[in-house]
Amino acid sequence: MIQSEKDGTLYKGLTNDLEKRLRAHNQGKNQSTQNKGPYKLVYFEDCENRVKAREREKYFKSGIGREQLKNL
Repeated sequence: MIQSEKDGTLYKGLTNDLEKRLRAHNQGKNQSTQNKGPYKLVYFEDCENRVKAREREKYFKSGIGREQLKNL
C-alpha cells in the first residue's frame, strides 16, 4: 500500500516487483495515481501466490479492511 505525500490518499494494489511499481507511481506512469505523487510505501504483505494477493487486495478495499488499516 502506498500513500500520497500530497494529500494522504491510499492506493492498494499488487505487484511482483515492489520497487519497480513504486518507482512507476512516483514517475507518473500510472494514470490513476499520476497527479497525487510523490508516494511512500506504508504497508505491504508477502503472499504465497497471486490468487492470495488478489484476495488480500480485495479485503483491504472492503469496508472492514479499510477499518483494519486505520489501526495499523
